Amino acid sequence: MRITQKYSHLNGEEYLLVHYPQLYEEIKSVIAGIDASVYRTKESKETRKKGKILYSPVGLNDAFKQAFSQLEWGESRYSYYITLNRELMEASIPMNVQEQKCFLESNGESNPIYSYNQTDFVKNAIAIEVQFGKYSFVAYDLFVKHMLFYSGGKINLGIEILPTKALQSEMSSGIAFYEGEVYNVMRQGRNNPPVPLLILGIEP
Repeated sequence: MRITQKYSHLNGEEYLLVHYPQLYEEIKSVIAGIDASVYRTKESKETRKKGKILYSPVGLNDAFKQAFSQLEWGESRYSYYITLNRELMEASIPMNVQEQKCFLESNGESNPIYSYNQTDFVKNAIAIEVQFGKYSFVAYDLFVKHMLFYSGGKINLGIEILPTKALQSEMSSGIAFYEGEVYNVMRQGRNNPPVPLLILGIEP
């Protein structure tokens, strides 16, 4: 596969080029090493595409997972406790999860709610999400997950790898595509979400 489009938000690509150019090359090599034709295996049952052989999101995801895992990109989990008190929330964000619980309880939160977010590929404080899922999954990655990991000090950059519209049109309906998701980010203004991002559009 190949990168045909890219969008750098809050100098995401620039950060990668300056601090981790070798990791950027590693990411490019993983993408280039995926032969999409191998995963054109899903027979469509949709009315407009009935009988057409489409690219399998599951197969492509598995291929990326295997490739990144071989290069020691590993899973990371960010655990935290929920509070709706803004001052307590802002004060607790830099703390580890146990410190958060003690802090919230000592400030009147009798039963703080435990939660966590997980990302599959993290290396040197850079997180990658490969997303061949529905629109809502990508929005969660961009506006919630990457931001939580960033504000919690777990990452310095979030990378989202998405199919372009050209590839998405050869997949099941409802899958997010690069152009649509970059448009959504651009509509929020230059500083939102407040986390450096690099969004890559890929296709065969």
